[in-house]
Amino acid sequence: MNVQLNSVSATRKNLVVTLDPTEVDAEHKAVVAEIAKFARIPGFRPGKAPAAMVAKRFNKEIVDDFKQKVVAKAYRSALEQEKLDVLNVVNVEDGTIATGTSATITITLDVRPEFELPDYNDLPTEIAPTEATDAEIDNVIQGLRSERADFKPAERAAQKGDYAKLSYEGKIDGQAITDLAPDKQLYGKVPQTWEEVEGANEGVIPGLGKQLAGLKAGDKKDVTVTFPAEFAAVPALAGKNAVYSVEIQEIRERVLPELNAEFFKAQQVDDLAGLQSQVRTNLKMQKEYQNRTAQRRQVTELLGAKVDFPVPDSLVEAETQSVLRQFIEENMRRGVPQEQFEKDKKELFEGARKAAFNRVKLQLILAKIAEKEKIEVTNDDLNNFIYREASRSNQNPDKLAKTLAGDREQLRSIQQSIIFDKAVDFLVSKAKVSTVEPKA
Repeated sequence: MNVQLNSVSATRKNLVVTLDPTEVDAEHKAVVAEIAKFARIPGFRPGKAPAAMVAKRFNKEIVDDFKQKVVAKAYRSALEQEKLDVLNVVNVEDGTIATGTSATITITLDVRPEFELPDYNDLPTEIAPTEATDAEIDNVIQGLRSERADFKPAERAAQKGDYAKLSYEGKIDGQAITDLAPDKQLYGKVPQTWEEVEGANEGVIPGLGKQLAGLKAGDKKDVTVTFPAEFAAVPALAGKNAVYSVEIQEIRERVLPELNAEFFKAQQVDDLAGLQSQVRTNLKMQKEYQNRTAQRRQVTELLGAKVDFPVPDSLVEAETQSVLRQFIEENMRRGVPQEQFEKDKKELFEGARKAAFNRVKLQLILAKIAEKEKIEVTNDDLNNFIYREASRSNQNPDKLAKTLAGDREQLRSIQQSIIFDKAVDFLVSKAKVSTVEPKA
């Protein structure tokens, strides 16, 4: 066997493997012998039929297995000789494989890039204080009261926090929006809807609720709304100024529940002090989680900036498709139309490829750190993943475990993901921590 290694780039290699006729014939003989063990040919017991007869009777099956065995032998032998750390097989050209002749197999591979790990200890990270302020606790309690608020008719002008029942009809430069966007009638004309007055949560028309204060039932008003330049929900309206004719039908006042025994019972506490303590604990846990998330982001960004090396193209291409798929699925759930993706296809691809490059680069760094620090996946890690995933997807944990056990590729991907997570946790555990007051 002759093996020739050609370097296409720092991370892509070509292996040209030539097997002589004797090696090729040996693989063919092995395949025929294997099939002959189970072949049923009239007049012969299984395993006793002549090889030539077996080869003739089962020619198609033998040819397919024979080619696979020759390619597999070429691949295994070449890797043993060249000691390559293969990340992905990009292409295999098997040429002509036949008995009595030599066979040349060309295998294109992406290999793990070589680079020196930067110093990853004492990476500087910043966290925010975790103790909740009295104002934060009060805001949460107000939010809990708002969730249980009652809305009563108000015979007065609308104020901030009220809800207005109204109708509206919009035009742009005198043309009805129902004509401009006939498939999005909600943005053009609605006979009845509710809008929060100067509320944090806007309705479908951006800024409409901010222009309703001071109006009362029966009032009519033309309000001007400017749609954002990147208004993906209805591209035809993006960046346009629209005039909406609004008629107020009813005003309802938000009435918060009293902080009484009934309210405290609904929150599973005895009194106001108990509620404040519960909120304080929950806020602390939220802030600790946010700090942990921030630290993970900070250490990975710092680590990625510390080292530069070539990243295998095939891994970046696969990750780019994953990033694009995830982005499109998320935005389609938000109502972004398919035609918008087509319009922004070039920008989306460039952004996805950049994100994919950074992800793959980080994964290669984390894998090397995990190897150096002997970070491994334990049975407990896998069990925890299975129970979390089963809970998230409402599956039976045992059934999920059996599914994973039968899918080696998916199991390997999960193990890699766990390794990466544990490596980031390791970096955070070694990081230098500074507590910084959040910016106002």
